[in-house]
Amino acid sequence: MASAATGAAKPGLLLLRRTDATFTAALRARFRVLDFYASGEPLRAFLTAAAAEPDPPRAALVVAGGAILVDAAFLDAVPSLGCVVTTGAGVDHVDLAQCAGRGVVVAGAGEIYSVDVADHAVGLLIGVLRRLAAADRYVRAGLWPAQGDYRLTSKLSGKRVGIIGLGSIGSQIAKRLQAFGCAVSYHSRAPKASVPYRYFPDVHALAADSDALIVACALNDATRRIVGRRVLDALGPDGVLVNIARGGNVDEQELVAALQDGRIAGAGLDVFQNEPHVPPELRDMDNAVLTAHEAVFTEESRADLQELMIGNLEAFFAGKPLLTPVLRP
Repeated sequence: MASAATGAAKPGLLLLRRTDATFTAALRARFRVLDFYASGEPLRAFLTAAAAEPDPPRAALVVAGGAILVDAAFLDAVPSLGCVVTTGAGVDHVDLAQCAGRGVVVAGAGEIYSVDVADHAVGLLIGVLRRLAAADRYVRAGLWPAQGDYRLTSKLSGKRVGIIGLGSIGSQIAKRLQAFGCAVSYHSRAPKASVPYRYFPDVHALAADSDALIVACALNDATRRIVGRRVLDALGPDGVLVNIARGGNVDEQELVAALQDGRIAGAGLDVFQNEPHVPPELRDMDNAVLTAHEAVFTEESRADLQELMIGNLEAFFAGKPLLTPVLRP
């Protein structure tokens, strides 16, 4: 990519996520980077200092997941901002109404993560059904020769799988499950005419008709804790829950209780309510497979993401349309 700053002063960029040396160098080659994590300052002081610069930053690159909220207070602190680029597929950490009211455009990660997250979701589902993590610990502990073969597990092939949210990620998950011979159903805001899967307007009914339930929806007011006790009980004692969306989509306390009480059979979780803190009860369960919000991250997706983020920033500074807009002018 050509530099956005050729022949002129580099435009200012607020960097509000940790980056590796390669990405940092690519950003600094194009932009005047004000790095929050390198500054060592509290967020409010960092933003205040940035806003007071002679040429205050007009764009911000922010981490997804809620570590930093782009809300009214954030935007008040840096009124020069005209663009927010987030590295997440979801934008629950960005107040889109506040951005729209101030003429701030927003770009997200688009569909760049969809394939990797779908792979991870199916991997978690297989991991729970076949108890791969627990079986690994069984072998490593030397229990195989001492206690014999590990307990029987359950296959994925032929299972009824419900997907909450049939967007880009949910659709990729469904395609993979079809290859396993699964009967796929889904819930979303409205049925999609172009898909062959059965639609459920109610999540409770979807869970009751599923052997496994995968959460793949955005986090908003309508989907916060969309999986609670009633849905978990409908999934039943042989059912499995997988969440690769956001921790807030699931009532975590109710999930812990359902796993402890045997009201569901297991869970595969990549996201949690209060990351990076995971309830100790989950960490001690053999019927839970846990990963560190890593479904989106592979060597391939990281390189693609970096190129996309820079492309969005360069488009904004050049007065061109964003590559993956969430909120247009």
